[in-house]
Amino acid sequence: MTGNAGRIAVLHFDNARIRGGVEEHMLTLLRGLDRTRFKLMMAVHPDLLELIGPDLPSDVEAIPLQLEGPRDFSGALRFISILRDRRVDIVHSHMFQASRLGSPLALLAGVPVRIETPHVRESWRSGWIKGSYLIDRSIGRFVTTYIAVSEANYSYLVNDKQLPATKVVLVRNGISLEQFDPERMPRPGMRCSLGISEDAPVVAVIARLEPQKGHRVLMDAWQSVIQAFPKAVLVCVGAGQLRDELETYTANSGLSHSVRFPGYQSKVADWLTLADFTVLPSFFEGLPLAAIESLATARAVIGTAVDGTTEVVRDGETGLLVPPGEPGPLATAICRLLAMPELARNLGSTGSRWVRQHFNARHQVMNTETVYEDALRLVENLSERRKGERK
Repeated sequence: MTGNAGRIAVLHFDNARIRGGVEEHMLTLLRGLDRTRFKLMMAVHPDLLELIGPDLPSDVEAIPLQLEGPRDFSGALRFISILRDRRVDIVHSHMFQASRLGSPLALLAGVPVRIETPHVRESWRSGWIKGSYLIDRSIGRFVTTYIAVSEANYSYLVNDKQLPATKVVLVRNGISLEQFDPERMPRPGMRCSLGISEDAPVVAVIARLEPQKGHRVLMDAWQSVIQAFPKAVLVCVGAGQLRDELETYTANSGLSHSVRFPGYQSKVADWLTLADFTVLPSFFEGLPLAAIESLATARAVIGTAVDGTTEVVRDGETGLLVPPGEPGPLATAICRLLAMPELARNLGSTGSRWVRQHFNARHQVMNTETVYEDALRLVENLSERRKGERK
């Protein structure tokens, strides 16, 4: 340690601009990490800081940082200065796009441990670089440890990216279960404020309005659903680049009466209690917090059979799985649960017990603390050994 009153100084780095599951993961760690052992900081884009600042613990130093890319020299110099001035021991970057900037700069600043959590497959990969991970392995020279959030994520890092298995540790995502009570009732007036009748079945999708999440496929499926269940309402909770496009699509398709876009909502549990069940039609995932939160609230999940989603949504036990990108099977699954509300409730109840056993945030935090201390100890031992070899 470089001197922070005996505590390990950890800085979390995220260069995203919108709030999603990655940011909830980061907040879970910042809330739960042991203050007697860790001094906590967070460096994020000002736009993101505005969104998550109100939910940040008061003892976490929040640092606005614009680091736009490898050629942003002023941002790079400021980041190095931040790390040196605060004597940071560990930089924990979230997603490869952050790590490719943060990890090399952290090494330049003398930070002994650089950790990357690449939560999902990167959507920006296309063309010749889609299946090439040379840049990942190149940046990997600057990364001390990778944290995989699911077994599928671990396989992606070791088998696809071909990163050294000795550098990859599995720490499953978790949630603060006390926020998601299966017995919790919807907030009074929620249905009225959304123009939803008391007898209308509600299906919710809690996800950023981004291509990854499959909203376009869901809208195609919803056209079939609404023909069979004309009173059903789809509530799309989240913000993102596709909002205008999706609202235009629903208007042009005659779906506006049955679809709601309330935007980003920080109190996810309230929106889950409004729903009969939820849908997650993603093309790829890490270990989706939205699915875990839904099941914790005893709301069944219809998810796509991709990546870590299959580790949370067990087909026929905690929800239903469908192929990604196919409106037909998705519509069939939604109609099945709308037609069989008792099945939806049973799947949700089983799911609630399942996630409470396997996806507790406390386990995630404790395992991350171990990763931090083990990585720092390994680096310190290596440094001492090298000093001894020079004598």
